[in-house]
Amino acid sequence: MNFIKDILRGVMIGVANIIPGVSGGTMMVSMGIYDKIIGAINSIFRQWKQSLKTLLPYGIGMLLSIAGLSFCIDYFFKHFPLQTAFLFIGLIFGGLPVIFGKLKGKGGSAGVRGKSILLFLIFFALVILLQIFGGDQGIVREIKIDFGMILFLVVLGAVISASMIIPGVSGSMILMALGYYSPIVSEISAFIKALLAFDMDRLLHGFAVLIPFGIGVLAGILLIARLIEFLLKRFELYTYSSILGLVMASPAAVLIGIGVGTVSVPAVLVSVLTFGAGFAAAYYLSR
Repeated sequence: MNFIKDILRGVMIGVANIIPGVSGGTMMVSMGIYDKIIGAINSIFRQWKQSLKTLLPYGIGMLLSIAGLSFCIDYFFKHFPLQTAFLFIGLIFGGLPVIFGKLKGKGGSAGVRGKSILLFLIFFALVILLQIFGGDQGIVREIKIDFGMILFLVVLGAVISASMIIPGVSGSMILMALGYYSPIVSEISAFIKALLAFDMDRLLHGFAVLIPFGIGVLAGILLIARLIEFLLKRFELYTYSSILGLVMASPAAVLIGIGVGTVSVPAVLVSVLTFGAGFAAAYYLSR
């Protein structure tokens, strides 16, 4: 049962990583598994069996959701933007009790509380500013396979890996700003179609794009996870105050990133339902 629940958690993380304005790290925090995943990543070379056992169901869920969403994400963006946005807002709010639990009883002196509030405000504002000034969807780059592009894809993957670890940082938003969101999502979709059709030429092109990008993602995750673990051990209160700012700003970032489209009474009513579904899912999976 726990294995199935962890796959479902992985699905939520994968979905968050592909939706503009949402962070996979936010979903990890919301579901109460942030410390667990960070610890497993950092122990991958020392206790590889236990780490793989911990990470495997999350990885399966992420792959399933990313592969599935690469086919239908444009449809949901175009036809149900408000409902989709509130589904993820519900997921975010459903996990807030977990973060408040981490902060409970750790206020300390007035000076410590003041620094924690300042960090909360700084990181809250950072997410909003990144979304406002970084989400240009008008730029679309072309991926031409050569040595320089392969190196660039490795670096790009390392940068995007931050969104899988740092709450509130949207990798899809960064890809949009750089003009590589549509090309990467289209490449994933085309690769899956080529795999089903045994189209070797298209498969080779997909490998040339996705393997260096994936290597960059894995390398970035390993480096950033070590930094996060260090901060959680040495500055737990300040780190979670910063994380709370990142997570609390995420709903606004979701609305900015996705857009709300035409607001109607049926759309609002369905959005209330999707918010409730997201809240309930996050609350259940964080238990």
